[in-house]
Amino acid sequence: MSNMHVKSGDTVIVISGTDQGRKGKVQKAFPETNRVIVEGVKMVKRHQKPRGEGMPGGIVDKEAAISASKVMIVCPKCGKPTRVGHKFTEGDGKLSRRKVRICKKCGASLGN
Repeated sequence: MSNMHVKSGDTVIVISGTDQGRKGKVQKAFPETNRVIVEGVKMVKRHQKPRGEGMPGGIVDKEAAISASKVMIVCPKCGKPTRVGHKFTEGDGKLSRRKVRICKKCGASLGN
């Protein structure tokens, strides 16, 4: 199983490919295949049959998955694309410490 640097809900920027430079929020992460779905990135058209009353048929635009290596997390504090570092929070005893993700540029916590 792969250990990815991005999680669902992170704001990321695409660093390579046809959508290079676009920002978006990670909607879903697939750690098994090391891929992510980012809103507004890699839009594809799908021909869809109607499935019940609430879902109309037709040609639908939706996001496709891209490799997690093509995105960088945007730091919420400094607003720049950054690499992800890890550190342990301070605590008394080994069980009370938690591993958190940090920005390599400014050292701010990226949230978990």
